[in-house]
Amino acid sequence: MRYINVAEPGAPDVLKLEEKEKPEPQNGEVLIKVAAAGINRPDVIQRQGFYPPPKGASPILGLEVSGEIVSLGGWVDKSHIGEQVCALTNGGGYAEYVTVPVDQCLPVPSVLNMIEAAALPETCFTVWSNVFDRARLKSGETFLVHGGSSGIGTTAIQMARIFGARVFATAGTDEKCQTCEWLGAEKAVNYREQDYLEVLSAATDKKGVNVILDMVGGDYISRNVKLAAVDGRIVNIAFLQGSKAEVDFMPVLLKRLTLTASTLRPQPTTAKGAIAHSLREKLWPHIEAGEFKPVIHKTFPLADAAAAHSLMESSAHTGKIVLTVNG
Repeated sequence: MRYINVAEPGAPDVLKLEEKEKPEPQNGEVLIKVAAAGINRPDVIQRQGFYPPPKGASPILGLEVSGEIVSLGGWVDKSHIGEQVCALTNGGGYAEYVTVPVDQCLPVPSVLNMIEAAALPETCFTVWSNVFDRARLKSGETFLVHGGSSGIGTTAIQMARIFGARVFATAGTDEKCQTCEWLGAEKAVNYREQDYLEVLSAATDKKGVNVILDMVGGDYISRNVKLAAVDGRIVNIAFLQGSKAEVDFMPVLLKRLTLTASTLRPQPTTAKGAIAHSLREKLWPHIEAGEFKPVIHKTFPLADAAAAHSLMESSAHTGKIVLTVNG
């Protein structure tokens, strides 16, 4: 099979199209002939040499794919052969074939094509596990996502809206803010021109925000504490501006705040399978009804993975960047 190899840690041009034997599915796994693969920020960090894959995971980049199940490992029901699926991988997505635990696969929604389906798993699994499982966002609550125009952000806005929250977002340009509002945000704040703390405090009648999803870190950490409502929940899933900050914890005490964080990739298959079950039961019907659709910024052929990574690093995109692989 053809796949993208990281020749050595470094800039996007270290990504090279090479060939190797396709993998064989083990017990509980399926082999997927990949149609498309999503690009995600962890892929960039792994390419740079700062995010090694967990023990036993494929060293090949790529955390989400869409495609057809063409082979089965042991303990997998034969009915899965030929299924069109999208899947959260443990690595290996930038390739013509990838093995994935069957429990991490979901059916391709009938209203989406393979490119759109490939953009679902990483963001949907991440948002569901952090916003709904960990932070327990409820209908009628307020929700803020930083980086609202990112793949995570565009997914979080739509999911929070679907389940009845008042949604806010931050983004870096007026155009990106407009996209956030078009997707369902009540107010998106251009953080380069406005103080989101001031704007959103006013928008919530100074009550603050119930749930905040943050991938920025840095000084956003202390600002999130100030903005959070009584009994608020703040979830960090990345620290693009650093993981260290000076924080006054008195508001955490007085407002009874919950500060939490998580990473998805190291979690066991049982945990990821539970998230997949929740998504299939609770989100997939909304996708089939046309209430949710991934935002695709641009696609690249597999051989142009370096160009896709350069675009990701520029942060000029809105939504998802996807590699087309087979077909």
